[in-house]
Amino acid sequence: MRLPNLSFTRLNQLTDDKGIFEHAEGTLTRYDHGYCVDDVARALVVVSRVPMTLENPERQKLCDIYLSFLLSAQTSNGSFHNRLGLDRRWKDQSSVQDCWGRALWGLGTFISSQPEGQARETALRAFTIGAKQRSPWLRSMAFAALGATEVLQVLPNHYQAQSILKDTALRIGRPRTSMSWPWPEDRLEYANAVLPEILIAAGTAFTDESLVEDGLILLGWLVELETFGGHLSVTPVGGRGPTDISPAFDQQPIEVAALADACVRALKITGDRRWVDALELTVEWFLGNNDACIPLYDPVSGGCCDGLERFGRNENQGAESTLAALSTLQHGHSLSERAL
Repeated sequence: MRLPNLSFTRLNQLTDDKGIFEHAEGTLTRYDHGYCVDDVARALVVVSRVPMTLENPERQKLCDIYLSFLLSAQTSNGSFHNRLGLDRRWKDQSSVQDCWGRALWGLGTFISSQPEGQARETALRAFTIGAKQRSPWLRSMAFAALGATEVLQVLPNHYQAQSILKDTALRIGRPRTSMSWPWPEDRLEYANAVLPEILIAAGTAFTDESLVEDGLILLGWLVELETFGGHLSVTPVGGRGPTDISPAFDQQPIEVAALADACVRALKITGDRRWVDALELTVEWFLGNNDACIPLYDPVSGGCCDGLERFGRNENQGAESTLAALSTLQHGHSLSERAL
């Protein structure tokens, strides 16, 4: 599999000294639409995954910007604002919705990537306060649990991280007994692979083989369901139920990125070739092996189009889609390096 170079050019275009702008028209940044925690948290995850080297000052600069943004978005009770206007004023009430979960994911990934020091301690305090909260939304909890998994890599006895990971795994539950629809929800929604990934992560953290097995069963089923004609045909914006037929549109890059993350975790745990094959499908989806036979990742700009449509693509290269592509390509490059 030939991979394009991993470029942060588009990411830098979308980023200023405060954070990352959410939307674009083509490759033109929509400054008037402002910033959101969802995207800043995703950006911190992606940049934190870049190895720390003296030759890469860009990484630290971006980490500083994104971390400062998340810290400014958190309230004293651990919840987070999401939308910040160009006037640098919050446009919403703080909540424990997806922005909260993704913020904890970003903080956790930063913590696990940093050496001991003031920045890590600051991020850890913010994570600990946030992890005392609970959300009624399952995916918000799952994103937060991803952050907890990262914290436990470097602080295996961290109580709040252990607690939120356990609580989320319990909320997800066991696969259903139906062979045709073992998914624990009536419909697939968005970022679906995060649910089996949490089961795998929790089973690994707490040495519970049954949890790991449940996660692998659900992930394998999801990959099979979302594969059509030798390529990925992922759940569209409107979700997918047991009677829905593929292909369906619009397909979003975040669905593919979540699948890539989960396959990487499954591969680390099992070493099974099936997860390599699935991961390669996620990379190929961005490069044109998809239902519309059109690439979404733009190697010239370093950005990614905002969605796959029946006869083409949404040409706008916003933050969410660009970060989804970068995240998936990071995994693809890591896989290629291990194979050398």
